[in-house]
Formats: sequence, C-alpha cells, structure tokens
Amino acid sequence: MNTTGKHYKATSIGDIQAKGRVTLHNELALTGSELSINELPPGVSVPFLHSHKRNEEVYLVVKGKGRFQVDGDEFEVAEGSVVRVDPAGARCITADSQSPIRYICIQTEAKSLVQFTESDGVILEAKPTWMKQAGA
Repeated sequence: MNTTGKHYKATSIGDIQAKGRVTLHNELALTGSELSINELPPGVSVPFLHSHKRNEEVYLVVKGKGRFQVDGDEFEVAEGSVVRVDPAGARCITADSQSPIRYICIQTEAKSLVQFTESDGVILEAKPTWMKQAGA
C-alpha cells in the first residue's frame, strides 16, 4: 500500500522482522519528527551508545523484552514500556537473550512542542465515510 493525498502519505513497511529496522522520515516525508521501527533478534544489541545534538527520543516497546541503558543506568524494558531520553542522554538498547525486542523510536527536537492533542486538535463536523455508510 502506497497512497498519497493532498494532506497525507501512507505506506506499508513490510516485514519488520526480516528488515530489522525501517526509518520513515523520507518514506512519509516527515517534517517535524523522525520515526523508526526496529527489531533486534534475541541477544543482539545496538552496537554503540549514542546521544543527539538537539533531538529527544521516545522508545515504545511493542514486543519482547530487553534492557535499556541511559547515562550508565540500566533497567529492564518489556512490551508496553515507554522511555523518553533527553538529547544528551547516552543511550542503548539490547534484546533479552531468549526473545527478540521490537520497538518504535520517535525523535523530535527537544522543547519544540508548542501544542498537543488537547490544544491543537480540531473536531470536525464531517463524519468518516464508514460511519456514513453504516447510517450513523
């Protein structure tokens, strides 16, 4: 699935397990964030600590378990764990020795958010086409 409209772009990333990592900045023409979907096999780690110059990161574990390290602090993560790291935080993630770990990483410029859902969202009067078809 690849489709583009005036105000959107949609794509399919395919088999993330086979790819291991997919970045969506270019694929979706993102302008305010970077998004990656990642899977590490059992016992495999990102092979380096890293930090950022300006971007904070949010890691959302969607499958499996492993360990996360930030500035020397190490802790367990598992499905449902969410970790936010300041740009300067030295970070790394590893999969548990018995299971893979799949996570989404969202990168945005730190302190750049001026509005969010409650103050930025606009509920429109129009209904989705599936609600019109159902007579709702």
